[in-house]
Amino acid sequence: MNFHSSIIAALAVLAVAGCASVAPPGKRELMIVANDEKQAWDNDGKVVLSAGGRDTLSVIDIGTNPLAPRILVNLLLPNTIAGPPVNLAITPDETLAIVANSLNVVEENGVLKQVPDNRLWVIDLTASPPRLIDTVLVGKQPSGLSINKAGNLALVANRADNSVSVLRIAGQKVELIDTVAMGESVAHVRFTPDGKRALAAKFPGHKIAFLDVIGEKVSYSKLDVPAGLWPYNVDVTPDGKLALTADNGNSGAADGHVDTVSVIDIEASPPRVIDKIVVGDAPEGLAISPTGKLAAAVLLKGSNSARSAPFYNRNASVVALKIDGKKVTRSNEVEVRGLPEGAVFSQDGRFLYVGNFIDQDISILRVDGDQLVNTGLSLQLPGHPAAMRGKMTH
Repeated sequence: MNFHSSIIAALAVLAVAGCASVAPPGKRELMIVANDEKQAWDNDGKVVLSAGGRDTLSVIDIGTNPLAPRILVNLLLPNTIAGPPVNLAITPDETLAIVANSLNVVEENGVLKQVPDNRLWVIDLTASPPRLIDTVLVGKQPSGLSINKAGNLALVANRADNSVSVLRIAGQKVELIDTVAMGESVAHVRFTPDGKRALAAKFPGHKIAFLDVIGEKVSYSKLDVPAGLWPYNVDVTPDGKLALTADNGNSGAADGHVDTVSVIDIEASPPRVIDKIVVGDAPEGLAISPTGKLAAAVLLKGSNSARSAPFYNRNASVVALKIDGKKVTRSNEVEVRGLPEGAVFSQDGRFLYVGNFIDQDISILRVDGDQLVNTGLSLQLPGHPAAMRGKMTH
């Protein structure tokens, strides 16, 4: 295989001590977390860039002991917080992970700046420890992505190319087989559970676009529905009846104003937005539980804004959304830590893991009926969690 020489040089396994805990019997269940060490914010809310070389991808077991997750390996692989925090995914059988690298930091005339990348990392999760096995080239600035329930097809939103890449997955081989023009920038793309359609978030267009999927042929149906302002993230219920969008409201940043989660009836013909739920300031992370009964919208809440901003908060929060058929209602709101990004439900729906970028850790939340409860437990990470995902099961 031909790997980029710098990646081969950088690939390494870092020893990490697991959480001190007696682990009850349980089945291994994986989550992957991409840690970005190139971007931070100063007290005035301005971006501070650093040179690359220190980013990691953490492969974590959350199944054996859900309250004390264990890091299996950290791979030195570039990644970025330039979201949304769903630029990675695990196949339904947990054999492979696909991770998009959206932006690189380069130096030009003594100044650091971000430029689009075009690479996907393919990770063998069956290896002990998991390892990088291939690099696949796609469009510019590959961002949100998903794998279908069958595990044989992946879609990647290329933000700088206004396109969606189509990838075939056959065993451990991942290859680009097509590119679908979208006409404008898309941040994320998500399969429906039956694999026959996909939804793409037109971030600057404030719409959700529908793609038709027949076998390996993916086409843009030219059907769009209007979401809220700046839809960054989209997820679909396991029964395939609803889609939810995280409407960021301010192009990737908090601004003190409330924002929404749009509810799309994708069973309707044509699909249509049937509700908008006010959740709070700047939802970015979004996840629907495998049970289909609960969703979580992760709010930035000004936690990386200027300290002097009236909407600045040291910590941010997660809002629980109860799903009852096609009715979605706001449940409760739980505080987490600074700049929460990704959110992953355990496969049994009992726990929610939220990555806090500023604090370099993961908050562990418990699901209690239609409520979220912060257990007060956390997992320390080797870096700043920019994105995270479990296996794609619906």
